[in-house]
Amino acid sequence: MLKKLSKTDIIMLFLAFSCLIFSEIMWFRGENEGALFIGLWVPSILCFAIYLKLLKIEKK
Repeated sequence: MLKKLSKTDIIMLFLAFSCLIFSEIMWFRGENEGALFIGLWVPSILCFAIYLKLLKIEKK
């Protein structure tokens, strides 16, 4: 499965996962507003990754 993922895909997944974990850590520490702000980055990062993937497919 990892052979099908490019370096960009792996970086984007790592960024999304790390934002999710960091957001949860902030939430359980009681920093709710900051956790929600960072938690909203996850779908944005994943959407940007999909956009980059679509651009790559379109160029072929």
